Amino acid sequence: MMQLEKSTLQYLKDLQKNNNRDWFSETKPKYLEAQKNAKGVFAAIHEQLQLHDEIEKSKMMRIYRDVRFSHDKTPYKAHFANSYSRLGKELRGGYFLRIRPGESFLAGGFWEPSKDDLLRIRKEIELDASEIRAILADKKYQLYFGGKFESFSELKTAPRGFDKAHKDIDLLRKKGFIASRNFTDAEVLSGNFIEEVTKSYKALRPFFNLFSDLLTTNLNGESIL
Repeated sequence: MMQLEKSTLQYLKDLQKNNNRDWFSETKPKYLEAQKNAKGVFAAIHEQLQLHDEIEKSKMMRIYRDVRFSHDKTPYKAHFANSYSRLGKELRGGYFLRIRPGESFLAGGFWEPSKDDLLRIRKEIELDASEIRAILADKKYQLYFGGKFESFSELKTAPRGFDKAHKDIDLLRKKGFIASRNFTDAEVLSGNFIEEVTKSYKALRPFFNLFSDLLTTNLNGESIL
């Protein structure tokens, strides 16, 4: 069965210590070997996803960093990462997985919703957040994702036009809605890593189903597609 090799994680550790073009060029065969292994793991997860969801695209991220506007001029990302996009306009949300020594994680959800999508979600929360709260309280969601949504950024107060004293102000302030689960290096290298990733992604479906319904209908429940 496909799994991540110790040598792949070790290569990434070595890259962290030697993040320069000369070293990368000298060890290119090791990079290609590690990349092939990671690509195989991502492909195996894609196959599992297709058994319970409809995936339009699987994309492995490039290892090369764009350093043009960054203070950090190291040329390479010391991780392998992959995203999985759901099919069509009806199925909203996306999956993500990053493998990085000591900092591996998976995630799913809505990273930076468009202005219209974010307003639609907030209007639903304002009207009735009980279904969203039920997802956060679900046993499997609690187990894998800690019963919360992550967000890259949040407002300090209520969005414009919303009540600062609203009982669901914690949800209204969010600019994104993401579920994430961290993995230790030992977990990433274990034989059941792909199975654990698959279980986690399956646990996202109630979340994805609800938000897909919200973002393809208006507040009256009428389709906007």
